[in-house]
Order: sequence, then structure tokens, then C-alpha cells
Amino acid sequence: MIRHFGPLAPFALIVLSACGADQGAPRVLEAPAADTDGTLRVLIYHDMEGLTGQSDPNTFRFAHPDRYAVGRTYLTGDVNAVVAGLFAGGADEVHVVDGHGSGNPEPDLLLDRLDERVELVRRPESFDAYVDLTVAGTYDAIAVVGMHAKTGSGGFASHTFTLGIDFILNGMPLTETEVVAYSWGRVGVPVIFASGDDRLAADLAGPMPWVEYVTVKRATSASSANPRPVEEARAELTSTAERAMRNHRGARAMRLTEPVEATLHAVPPADLSSLARVPGIAYADQRVTFQADNFREAYDGLVGLVTAARGGYFGVMSEVARDMVGPAFMPTYSDALFDRWLDVESGRWSVPVVSPLPPSTYHGFR
Repeated sequence: MIRHFGPLAPFALIVLSACGADQGAPRVLEAPAADTDGTLRVLIYHDMEGLTGQSDPNTFRFAHPDRYAVGRTYLTGDVNAVVAGLFAGGADEVHVVDGHGSGNPEPDLLLDRLDERVELVRRPESFDAYVDLTVAGTYDAIAVVGMHAKTGSGGFASHTFTLGIDFILNGMPLTETEVVAYSWGRVGVPVIFASGDDRLAADLAGPMPWVEYVTVKRATSASSANPRPVEEARAELTSTAERAMRNHRGARAMRLTEPVEATLHAVPPADLSSLARVPGIAYADQRVTFQADNFREAYDGLVGLVTAARGGYFGVMSEVARDMVGPAFMPTYSDALFDRWLDVESGRWSVPVVSPLPPSTYHGFR
């Protein structure tokens, strides 16, 4: 568990950098914004890679329904344990949003087993759970459950945002927990609680020492882990969440120094080398760097670059297709591309009509 960072003077400002406090510091830490409505409201982000009892990566993948079903039980049990602690610690309202994006159009949580005191965040239109919910006065604290370490940390399913992607802001490689913290730090709301494996604990120990953390398993590789006994770990989830809630005013809101230097670093299966010779793009060693005015602009730019980096996934797809279809795959694919080009140029092709999906609600990442 990460030690609790004691309360500081109200509205104190701390400036941190790797070399100490100076004007070049990458971020500032601030006391939480004042509670303006008298209701202590907490938002939980859930992921699915850092769950109690979990050691199989397929338990967080919708593409493997049998194992994913097991993962949903892990997730719901962990969220319920944390919810119980937050309410015991003084929370008046607890909401939860999907920060995972399994591909399931329905929530990853088993709603019929979810603590009935919890409200699931839903919207009629799609939204980015990391940045589109960040409104001043909406929440007083953030908790994250079932999280994972950052790309390169060697944790269970460690990554940032998606496969082979590393977010670096103001020179700091980030976990998704820190992405959430910097987003909410824009309006003075701190992350107070987190759970996941031992590698994420190490990732957060330096930048977020006030966070009350529960290590639910020890990572032995990106695809294996030694989980703690479920009842023992969940009891600690509850007691630690309660402590985090009682001490939430001692947590710090994290805000990036502006302007923000943003870098997207790609590792296999992602690849950014296609941008190496594009004029005006600062590319080097699978990294693209740009300057943004603020966190949101930096985040949007990084997400845009993710689309380019995902071009590297095509190499894996080609390998699989060759194995499944045989040597005919590449000529068939080449002909399909060629025919599409000729049909468009000849006016024979039109965008396929896609039947509209039935009315739905969005609960976070899908």
C-alpha cells in the first residue's frame, strides 16, 4: 500500500520536477477544490486488467466470452468492495463509469449484482470517459479500480490507452491512472484510491504518494500473475477505500504545467515509422512530439496519433491471414484494393449503406 500523504495547508501549491522545485517543473500539485454543494460525490473509473483473483488475460477480453464472463464477476466484486468502503468513509453519492472499453455494448459490470447504491454514468451519445466528464463541481474525489501499469513496466497487461502505446506528457511517461488524475486536476479534483498489481503500485509511488493503494496481485509477466486470496484482498479494498474517503482532503489535485509537451511513443505492435519523413513532424525513434496549449489539446493530439500508430497492427493481421488463408491472401487483398481504387475513379462505387443501430446509451469506453 502507498503511504498516506498527510494534509497540507489549505490551497497550498507544490511545484514538483525531477530536479526539484523550479520554473521548469512539469506539473503542480494543489489542494482539492472546495466542496460547494455539501454533498460528497465520488466517481469510480473501472478497468479490467487489475482485478482480484485474476491471472488470465482473456478475462478482460469480450472476444473470449467464457473467460470474459468470469472477469465480469471479478470486476463487480471489486467495485462493490470499494463502494462499500467509500460509503463507510463518508461518501454521500458514488457513481461508476467504464474506463475499460472491452467492446461489449453493454456494461462490463454485472448490473444485477452491483451495489444498488451506485449510479452508473450513462449518456445518450458517445463520450470519452477520461476527458468529457471533467466538469467543476461535479465530483469531489476520484477512485480507480482494477487498473494496470504503464507501457514498459512489466506489469500484468501493462499498457497505456491501447496496445503498444506510451503517453508522455512534459517528459513524464504516464499510467492511465495519471491520465485520469491530470484530467480531473484541471478542476481541482484528486484521485484518492487505486487498485491493481504490484507494478502499478511502483508506477504510482513517486508521482502520487497520497493515493491509498491496494495491491491485489503480483505480476509475473504481461500475461500471468499471482493473485492474493480474494476475500483477503477485497476486505482490504473496503478498508482502504474507507480510509481514502475519510482522508480525501489530504489528497492532491494534479495539474500539468502549460504549455504541454506531448509525446506518443509506439512499441510493437504499434508503429509510427510511417511519419518519419513527413515535413513538420518531430519524429525520432518511434516517438512523435508536439506542443499543446493545455492538457485537453495534448490528449486529443495523442489520441489522433494513436490512429497512425495502429497502422502497425496491419502487420500482425497479415501474418494471421496468411496462416489462416494461405498464400492467396495477399494477392486477393491486393486485387480488392486495386478494384476499390478503379471503381471509385470510375464512379462505380458508393459508400455502403449501414443500417442504424437501435437506440442505446453509452456508459464509458466501449
